[in-house]
Amino acid sequence: MRVVIAGGHGKIARLLERRLAERGDRAAGLIRNPDHRAGVEAAGGEAVVCDLESAGVEEVAKLLEGADAVVFAAGAGPGSGAARKDTVDKGASVLMAEAAERTGVRRFVQISSIGAGAPPEEGTDEVWAAYIAAKTAAEDDLRGRDLDWTILRPGGLTDAPATGRVLLAQPPVPRGAVPRDDVAAVVVALLDEPRTAGMTLELVGGEAPIAAAVRALLEE
Repeated sequence: MRVVIAGGHGKIARLLERRLAERGDRAAGLIRNPDHRAGVEAAGGEAVVCDLESAGVEEVAKLLEGADAVVFAAGAGPGSGAARKDTVDKGASVLMAEAAERTGVRRFVQISSIGAGAPPEEGTDEVWAAYIAAKTAAEDDLRGRDLDWTILRPGGLTDAPATGRVLLAQPPVPRGAVPRDDVAAVVVALLDEPRTAGMTLELVGGEAPIAAAVRALLEE
């Protein structure tokens, strides 16, 4: 399986690239900064330089040729202002989804955030509010497309080691934290289970082994 990952140098993306490479899949990580090439390659991925804030849909579509799936793991990141939440967290997702449609790459897993899908709470920091608004708009755009999409909303992200045990369910789930490496493992499990297409899922740390958590979704 060849998976193209937007935001290829991000923490979750590199963990995902490593997991895919270890089982013999091919991961191509899209990066804006050429200096990040070594980080993607060290994780076992193929680094592809593409600035999703300036690229056109035809350029991105060419990069998706031959792919089996797309994972949107990009984000403007800490310290970025409200404007970049719109251009990256929303705009880049819209661009990737449109390119996937044009290329015929149907499987699309979008990493969103718990809190998306509802208006930010009153008094929320302006940048956080912009982030949630951008993630919500990206989700809404994806749901309207002819793709086999799955939306994954992780809770608070940590760099703790993976536990392999999660709470994964359709909204709402209680707020909580989850290791980034468990997020990567869940993404792999979702890629392997096409019947999760059309689901919006929330993810925090929990008690269920990941494989069991995914199976339970299909039994609901």
